Amino acid sequence: MTEYIERIAVTVPESGLEAFEAALSSCCATVGFFLDEATGLWMIEGLREIGEADDDLAAALILAEAASGVTPAIERVRVAAGGWLARNVQDFPEQRIGARFAIRGTHIATRPLAGRITMILDAGLAFGTGEHGSTRGCLRALERVAKARKPAKILDLGTGSGVLGIAGAKLWRRHVLATDIDARAVRVASANAARNGVAPLFRAARADGWTSPALARHAPYDLVFANILARPLAAMAHQLAASLAPRGIAILAGLLESQARWVLSAHRRHGLVLKTRIREGAWTTLVLEKPGRGQTKTRTDA
Repeated sequence: MTEYIERIAVTVPESGLEAFEAALSSCCATVGFFLDEATGLWMIEGLREIGEADDDLAAALILAEAASGVTPAIERVRVAAGGWLARNVQDFPEQRIGARFAIRGTHIATRPLAGRITMILDAGLAFGTGEHGSTRGCLRALERVAKARKPAKILDLGTGSGVLGIAGAKLWRRHVLATDIDARAVRVASANAARNGVAPLFRAARADGWTSPALARHAPYDLVFANILARPLAAMAHQLAASLAPRGIAILAGLLESQARWVLSAHRRHGLVLKTRIREGAWTTLVLEKPGRGQTKTRTDA
């Protein structure tokens, strides 16, 4: 018997991207978004069980329209789960990122590349990872950080597939706390950590941002990944700053270039200093530092 899932898609201008990505993320097991460079429009695609939480989806889409002022057509179609997985496998070749990292699906049978730290993800669960500019930007930032730092405490906030936390655990053999608001993401991240041989170093937990007591218990952190969205990043700037150790590093992503200055300003108000920014296509990654005691707050990149 063929198993079906539901594909939900909208096409929006950049002004509607954040609101509709958040709406679909609240109701879909996996969400990806892609820029059509010819038109400047973004296609956002979510996948979920058919009929799951229909009322929640309708409410989330109404809120997204109200917040963005954009009213797109909503495409909802049933697709064969096996057919989508086969397409995803085909569209998920090995990703070489920077000089040190690679991401590959479990369907790739060749030996991993020598000299690279390779993260292996299930292609059926790896929608939007590796090839996405925000993930690539984070890994390139991690590569730069690794030249001068070996953090003792690492947090991967909004872990998703767990790829960033897994990269940190494999690179430094350090313990990583990985959190996500979605319980499904927590299960996926845990499974991927085991698949990559870092399960003893990787603890995944469900948490809504910084509100979880688990985050407070493990603070302060020497390195924080936060590959989420501009609005929550700006809103949580004070909590991030308070939870970083002196000279701690934060790698912030999920930002369009037009949003980066706003997010940077929010964190500068709480004492963090920009070390560098990395552009990957339409996406920007910010690398921030909390000055140590007696350290001058020096901007190294505008």
